[in-house]
Amino acid sequence: MEGTTGSKSFAEAFEKQIAQDIENIRRGKIVKGTVVEIDHDFVHVDVKYKSLGVVPKEQFYNIDGKLTTKVGDVVDVFVLSLESDNDQILLSHERANQLRIWKEVEDKFTDGGIVTGKVQHKVKGGLQVDIGIPAFLPGSQVDLKPHKNLDKFTGKVFDFKVLKITKEKGNIVVSRRSLLVSEREELRSETLKVLSEGVVMEGTVKNITDYGAFIDLGGMDGLLHITDICWGHIEHPAEKLSVGQKLAVVVLSYDKEKERVSLGVKQLTEDPWKDISDTFAKGQTVKGEVVNITDFGVYVELSDGIEGLVHVDDMSWTKKVRNPGKSYAKGQEIEALITNLDTEERKLSLSIKHLGENPWTTLAERLPIGTKITGKVRSIMDFGIFVSAEEGIDGLVHLSDFSWTEKYKDANDIKKNYKKGQDIEAIVLDIDPAEERLSLGVKQLTEDPWKEIIQRYPVGTKVKGPVTALVDFGVFVQLEDGIDGLIHRSELGLAKDANVEEAFAVGKEIECEVVTVDPTEHQIGLSMRSIKRRERRDAISSFNDEVSAPTFGDLIKEKMDN
Repeated sequence: MEGTTGSKSFAEAFEKQIAQDIENIRRGKIVKGTVVEIDHDFVHVDVKYKSLGVVPKEQFYNIDGKLTTKVGDVVDVFVLSLESDNDQILLSHERANQLRIWKEVEDKFTDGGIVTGKVQHKVKGGLQVDIGIPAFLPGSQVDLKPHKNLDKFTGKVFDFKVLKITKEKGNIVVSRRSLLVSEREELRSETLKVLSEGVVMEGTVKNITDYGAFIDLGGMDGLLHITDICWGHIEHPAEKLSVGQKLAVVVLSYDKEKERVSLGVKQLTEDPWKDISDTFAKGQTVKGEVVNITDFGVYVELSDGIEGLVHVDDMSWTKKVRNPGKSYAKGQEIEALITNLDTEERKLSLSIKHLGENPWTTLAERLPIGTKITGKVRSIMDFGIFVSAEEGIDGLVHLSDFSWTEKYKDANDIKKNYKKGQDIEAIVLDIDPAEERLSLGVKQLTEDPWKEIIQRYPVGTKVKGPVTALVDFGVFVQLEDGIDGLIHRSELGLAKDANVEEAFAVGKEIECEVVTVDPTEHQIGLSMRSIKRRERRDAISSFNDEVSAPTFGDLIKEKMDN
């Protein structure tokens, strides 16, 4: 009886336990189960129910594609349904993990903890982050400063602070910026404890501008001006610095009220200009490396922190260097002469051309004034043309030195008779070695025709010719090819209110008289009025000869005779 009673009690207890386990297994609950079988599609889990539960096998793969469970493992599962077509319990390992993570996130949100996640991809307004479950990272919370391109954060793992949870909608909002702000404030507090003028600190190049670079000292930034980067000359801070670079800096000044910090790097080394006169002197020939090229010259480093400028005007005696970058390259070693050394202004001037003889000083010996040369037209300007007199030396033919008779006004007139690259002859008129100028003339190849003009057209000569131009002050008349004379308005013989254009037309032949000749200024003055005056005087003289009036003596004589 006792055995029967004992067996009955055990059976009742077993059935009661089973009933209790079955009661615990209900839809929407997380339970623990043991993996008993893994087939092609499912993981079979014993959750102490009357039948096994199944979980899609894909829920047990990690991001590397490896299965994370095996037979005998105890796993958390979420009960989706107690009945299926195969009388199996439908379970979800993924949902169980999500609910677990939700609980952890809620706890972190409550106590201000940190969650870790991986940025998945860009979404509207920010980024989606995987913290075990999807979370939203607003664009304004990604970093301390705004970024136009958020794609560069994709795939990276960061720590985040939970800003907001809406469980009903399944929304979680996280922030990276709030953590960075906290970290920066902690660093700033530590930095302020040691920050003072003269302190040497390690910083990181945060940003580079045209005038310098901002250095992160740890929670606060300092400005490293371009002039304090190195003792030598640089055009841009990027020549010496790069974003993210770590370097030692010294605090030059610190304004606590405005929280402005000025930093220096060159001050960590001895000023090379301090004892420069012991190494370099005016007139010394030196060698150095081209470290910078500008429109006005090249900077040459003679030693660490000592640079000299070779101006474009000091590169060649004969060639006009307009683009130094075509003649020199960074890193090129050159030889030059020190022409000036100003320790107060910290300026050192160099010259390449002074290493050789100035060809302009001996040009007069090679090309005396009056020498006829043949050269190519190098360029055509509004004031004349430049002609190559010899290698590297060009001479100018001015507008006034092209022709004795033809007037040249600008480049358009010049191009009618000359073109670039054309070989022409010219006469050396003047040489100025100090200004490096050579004056040439083309008209001087022939005799000045105006020397004979005064003989061919003496004052009082009557001439005829066509009108070549009408101007406000008179009329130009052609006397011969290339020789024009001017009839001033006052010598046209017109009434004051008369219209010159109505009285004269270009091409009309008129007669006039030469009244002035100036061979020096190449000017001939003509007059039509003088012809009319002469004609009136001649007419009056002729009339007086024909009708002569009796004199008083003639009348007395006639009276006495009577």
